[in-house]
Amino acid sequence: MGKVISLINQKGGVGKTTTSINLAASLAILDKQVLLIDLDPQCNATTGIGLNKGDIEKSIYNVFNETAEINEAIVKTNYKNLYVLPANINLAGIDIELEQNNHNSPVSNKKILKMHIDKIKDKFDYIIMDCPPSMGIITTNALTASDSVIIPVQCEFFALEGITQLLKAIMYTQANLNPNLSIEGVLLTMLDARTNLGLEVVEEIRSYFKDKVYNTIIPRLIRLTEAPSHGKPIVAYDPTSRGSEAYLNLAKEVIEGNGTK
Repeated sequence: MGKVISLINQKGGVGKTTTSINLAASLAILDKQVLLIDLDPQCNATTGIGLNKGDIEKSIYNVFNETAEINEAIVKTNYKNLYVLPANINLAGIDIELEQNNHNSPVSNKKILKMHIDKIKDKFDYIIMDCPPSMGIITTNALTASDSVIIPVQCEFFALEGITQLLKAIMYTQANLNPNLSIEGVLLTMLDARTNLGLEVVEEIRSYFKDKVYNTIIPRLIRLTEAPSHGKPIVAYDPTSRGSEAYLNLAKEVIEGNGTK
């Protein structure tokens, strides 16, 4: 059975989508079968991996409203071992649709995604989910369907702001929906090593989360911000860059943390 990992932080701009794309691509390069699920209505993981939103016939939206089976919406990317379940703008209204339809459905609107993922879980080694920057019904579905979460935290002032709310959401899910949910790891992102502040934040996060923090730190790099506009993960856009090296190292840490080489 595949490991389902959500990337969550209700704060925007912390590197969730960048990490989702590049972790998924790096795991694929390391010979793992990987599915990337775009759960953000902005669809940045979809376009960042090279899909044209206009060409998408079935998406995660169709899975949520049950007008398509999950395997019908999964698309093979241009990269070996890497598949994507894309999003489109329709996903922005799914919260309201699910609330309206919940009284007619035998499945709780918080468990729809889990029900569908369970059908295809054994086809992949890792399923990586890029969550929106909010704690609404989409993120709740992701937490309910996940084995674990990775929390990207930006190496900037106010980095820990909102973390308490995030941890409460995880604990709520554990208590009410998914008792096996765990924190896979905390990832430090966008480090500018030239500033003392960035290094101070690293120490603060490590002291707060202890051994849950990955050794890998993602640096702030122009190449990482350029890659999605070309529809490529960094390992394809600039394979020899520091960003590529960082995400491959992160993928190795994730694999080793799950007891496989």
